[in-house]
Amino acid sequence: MKKIIFAAFAATAVIITGCVGTVSDTDTFAMSYGRDSVSGRYARPIDQVYQASVKVVSTDGALVREYIPHDYTNTVRSLEGRINDCKVWVRVEQVEPRVSQVDVEARTKWGHTDIDLVHQVEKEIALELAAH
Repeated sequence: MKKIIFAAFAATAVIITGCVGTVSDTDTFAMSYGRDSVSGRYARPIDQVYQASVKVVSTDGALVREYIPHDYTNTVRSLEGRINDCKVWVRVEQVEPRVSQVDVEARTKWGHTDIDLVHQVEKEIALELAAH
């Protein structure tokens, strides 16, 4: 009887938790759903915005990997990093020839959203762009 109850509990836990897509077109473990990303648009070319994003993530934490998501050209670039024990994903996309959009998403190691960290990283990218 205990095994059946444990199995039912484990199945419920797996159904409640799961994988969600990130802004960089990858999947990650998630315990909570809801708003977990912030976007910002800047009148700068994609290269400048991407370099500012790399600098912010590298300064605040550790850059894990940089890549171009599947099915996209050089108009979309992504990076993954770790800041304050959270996974952070940043996607930089060229919307127009001189306008780029940044999408930032963060999740704790337990799969919860960290919207405060997301706002902080997005604002630091804006400040880095304003400084140059």
